[in-house]
Amino acid sequence: MQVMFEAVVSGATDPELAGVEVVRRPALAATAVDVLAADGIILGTPANIGYMSGALKHFFDTVYYPCLDATAGLPFGFYVHGNQGTEGAVRSVESVTGGLGWRAVAAPVVVQGEPVKKVIESCGELGAGVAATVLG
Repeated sequence: MQVMFEAVVSGATDPELAGVEVVRRPALAATAVDVLAADGIILGTPANIGYMSGALKHFFDTVYYPCLDATAGLPFGFYVHGNQGTEGAVRSVESVTGGLGWRAVAAPVVVQGEPVKKVIESCGELGAGVAATVLG
């Protein structure tokens, strides 16, 4: 997961995207204030027992109602890493973000097993794509 995270950050902080401030927060530390201040969000989660991580679920539980109306249309993207059964994690993230009314601006990056070069490149493209959307 760390290599995927680093690739997303690298893509989002590409020098060609000057003007985008990238703020990193672990799911357990992120708050509704962070979401309300964001112009875009990239989420990352391992697939745990066919579901998103408990940390990401906690994040959503914490921010859902305070952000529900205020963040409709917020551009976002996400990535999922698991050893098997990533479908449930993808479905759960899409369900919650759909309920929030967030707007997916890129296809999710999903990998089972060790991330290969193409997956890492896709994570960089995810970060760059969301950042470019924010720049508008």
